[in-house]
Amino acid sequence: MDETPEGTRMTMITVGQENGADIRLYVEDHGAGSPVVLIHGYPLNGASWEKQSAALLAAGHRVITYDRRGFGASDKAATGHDYDTYAADLHAILEALDLHDVALVGFSMGTGEVVRYLARHGSDRVRAAALLGGIAPHLLQTEDDPDGVPQEVFDGLIAAARDDRFAFVSSFLDTFFAVDENLGDRISEQALAAFRAVGAQASPLATVDAIPAWLEDFRADVAGIDVPTLILHGTADANVPIEHSSRRLRTLLPDAQYVELEGAPHGMLWTHADQVNEVLLPFVAT
Repeated sequence: MDETPEGTRMTMITVGQENGADIRLYVEDHGAGSPVVLIHGYPLNGASWEKQSAALLAAGHRVITYDRRGFGASDKAATGHDYDTYAADLHAILEALDLHDVALVGFSMGTGEVVRYLARHGSDRVRAAALLGGIAPHLLQTEDDPDGVPQEVFDGLIAAARDDRFAFVSSFLDTFFAVDENLGDRISEQALAAFRAVGAQASPLATVDAIPAWLEDFRADVAGIDVPTLILHGTADANVPIEHSSRRLRTLLPDAQYVELEGAPHGMLWTHADQVNEVLLPFVAT
């Protein structure tokens, strides 16, 4: 593990192999105190938590971020783009850093790791779970879940990502941040350009293959959550509409703390960072 003069610890943690070579995930480990692991959304990386990381560090937490396989500075694996593997990757990180009494905080796609981790690996290392802009319990419309999103919506996303991933990422992030309402006010042109650059650097295969993972069924996983839980979602989220996700999830987790951020888009970690932090910090402090 490398350490800078400022105390930032950065490392590559091996989580598997592909064609005889290690698959390594890029991890940053900052600060001390009670640990908080932040799991990013699509198509970004761990640095997308910068406004939350700064606030959590100032509050005295140890803050760990990592880049999902295929994204950011992690190895661009062509395999393992499913939530059983993503959860196993998270487990490998917690074991490698010997983390205990952890608050797991997932955003968007990252909420799948949190829910599946708790279902498959248990809560021995975990004290709390926060699900921000989450995809659980089940996004896809099926015969036994008619309130979900039709398959053709996701087929269109996959086709667009496969045809021209750069144009797809740009359009996806415009919706992500609701730029028609927020550009120049809650997000600058420069910040939007930086997020687009991060998305463009993701693996072409991961950019496409991660999308079907969003459709995994988490209903059985949710039933096994046995730690204090926060559910936080923006009412103006057009990427993961709240009525298909968190409003349904709260009925399965009636004891969870539930908060809606009025007018917040999917990219609320940036556009509504202060409001997110006002909810998240007290929760992880308990």
